[in-house]
Amino acid sequence: MLPDKAPDEDVFCGSADLKRDAHVASFEKYKELYMKSIETPDEFWGDIAKDFFWKTKHSGQFLDYNFDVTKGEIFVKCMEGATTNICYNLLDRNVHDRKLGDRVAFFWEGNDPGDDLTVTYRELLQRVCQFANVLKSQGVKKGDRVSIYMPMVLELVVAMLACVRIGAVHSIVFAGFSAESLCERILDSECSLLVTADGFYRGDKLINLKLLADEALQKCRDKGLLINRCIVLKHLSKEPEEILGSQSPPTKRSCPDLQQDKQAGRVKKTRPVPQVPWNPDVDLCWHALLRGASDECEPEWCESEDPLFILYTSGSTGKPKGVLHTVSGYMLYTATTFKLVFDHQPDDVYWCTADIGWITGHSYITYGPLANGATSVLFEGLPTFPNESRMWEIVDKYRVTKLYTAPTAIRLLMKFGSEPVKKYKRESLKILGTVGEPINPEAWQWYYNVVGDKRCPIVDTFWQTETGGHVLTPLPAATPLKPGSATFPFFGVVPAILNESGEELEGPSEGYLVFKQPWPGVMRTVYGNHPRFETIYFKKFPGYYVTGDGCRRDKDGYYWITGRIDDMLNVSGHLLSTAEVESALVEHKAVAEAAVVGRPHPVKGESLYCFVSLTNGVTFTCTLEAELKKQVREKIGAIATPDYIQNAPGLPKTRSGKIMRRVLRKIACDEHDLGDISTLADSSVVQQLFQNRCSTAV
Repeated sequence: MLPDKAPDEDVFCGSADLKRDAHVASFEKYKELYMKSIETPDEFWGDIAKDFFWKTKHSGQFLDYNFDVTKGEIFVKCMEGATTNICYNLLDRNVHDRKLGDRVAFFWEGNDPGDDLTVTYRELLQRVCQFANVLKSQGVKKGDRVSIYMPMVLELVVAMLACVRIGAVHSIVFAGFSAESLCERILDSECSLLVTADGFYRGDKLINLKLLADEALQKCRDKGLLINRCIVLKHLSKEPEEILGSQSPPTKRSCPDLQQDKQAGRVKKTRPVPQVPWNPDVDLCWHALLRGASDECEPEWCESEDPLFILYTSGSTGKPKGVLHTVSGYMLYTATTFKLVFDHQPDDVYWCTADIGWITGHSYITYGPLANGATSVLFEGLPTFPNESRMWEIVDKYRVTKLYTAPTAIRLLMKFGSEPVKKYKRESLKILGTVGEPINPEAWQWYYNVVGDKRCPIVDTFWQTETGGHVLTPLPAATPLKPGSATFPFFGVVPAILNESGEELEGPSEGYLVFKQPWPGVMRTVYGNHPRFETIYFKKFPGYYVTGDGCRRDKDGYYWITGRIDDMLNVSGHLLSTAEVESALVEHKAVAEAAVVGRPHPVKGESLYCFVSLTNGVTFTCTLEAELKKQVREKIGAIATPDYIQNAPGLPKTRSGKIMRRVLRKIACDEHDLGDISTLADSSVVQQLFQNRCSTAV
């Protein structure tokens, strides 16, 4: 249950200006709405559903479900009997019903400064309808799966919404994934068509996406799945006449040479374009297909529980899981969480720095913001390219009011100090947010004090690909904030903390984080493998959705995510959170980032093996190692004292910035069979870490 009142000490509260127009302006109002959402969910969500268009209304109860595997098959159903189309609600409803056609939907900012594009809701609707007609012309119909493998360009949004408009199911694969990863996902979802691009830049690095797509399609053919249509967007390269014929395609923005002063960290850049192999029997040019395509397309009306999209997520073992989300519940939940968690107002400019290839980009770049008629920044580049001030330059350029980014990015930017931030005003910022992992209090404080100038509340959101949207989160004007805490549940979400025996713990406690009942946006199944869905999320504790995360609840009722359960270490019978040890390490001024894994120990069961990346100019010494061990011992206790601390100039991260901890476990144990590391942003880091292994780690 929620506490009777918010704590009086050690918290940060929203300003009076923020509370004045907030959708939820006080902790008391939050509690009132929360109790309504769990006691009378039909009424709570039914009121929200009235803001959307329904071709036919639902009948019966709003949510029907079974979470107990001992009582039959697990299922969740929302608004049975209703029909709608999400694309219609995101675009047509805003253009025609809400008269927002001239409002900017996206400011697109390319990899290079000066490469940008603006699109209104009316223009976006026209582009989506055109591409929806292109898909139909290629035989794509309701229920078909379409794989999308594209960089962060506007056409990625167009492609996904075009699928939704005709009732096709999109499966977006992050453009940083390998050909093998793309092939695996295409095969699992049995996609009939691939949409990709020639290539893109990440900083100065050219990614030849078409070559990877071709390799993936060949792997699919070798394994028995023939895909004979691939639509290719020419993002960087020129259109060859033999493909397009005599008529030229519409003019597209390009990546210009940059001629800007060296003091700003920018120099003239000559951009080579990718060499694009072309198979006329398979490849289709995006721009050629658009010629003559109508910008009107009647939406396909879908049942509430029809599939919407498949998005693959993976742990340290097993093949990727195709998380399946459905139409109505996901739409309502992402729209509502976006509106309330970011306290969306009509004049906001919102920027989520994630990639649409991940769930954050699905829910909080595309679906949630567009459902609210929001204006967003869509960013193709890197936060440190061409210099470490790029993010703050963009904030000032578009007068961003709400910024949502990852703790990884914050810690990266912390390494450069406050000067690159202070070069820009950032006066437009009102609310900051974090996503992807628990944020350590030190990074939280830097984000709050330096980036937000001590005036912007931080919404530290906990959720997963599987949950569809935020499940534990502050509301910026209502929730007193504790640095590092995800605070309280969102509406309709009922958390509990269990011990190993499955008993619910009350009051201050630590254990497994579970949820007792569904919310509209929760996943419905693992695509093509419902038994796996039941086993992973419901078998361990029947009657509960199991997040796989550890959690601590403090005396004030605040929830603190302690990390994945498989990132919990059992040291001499004591369960230790790797996230908690990492937080203690980075409190030291010499440490920029830390990652902690377990290593087998003959006496203690597991020992703590710590990797630390140091701040610029700091040298790893025995004295520093002793200081770090002392700090962890003082912060957590003697049981948490690290056994090994290794200097790590870099950590093995995916291209989205997540640390691959399974690789670190292998390094800690000096095991060189690492499995698939194709998703690493920089594989050379691995060899360096092996070379730096602690001499005593034998």
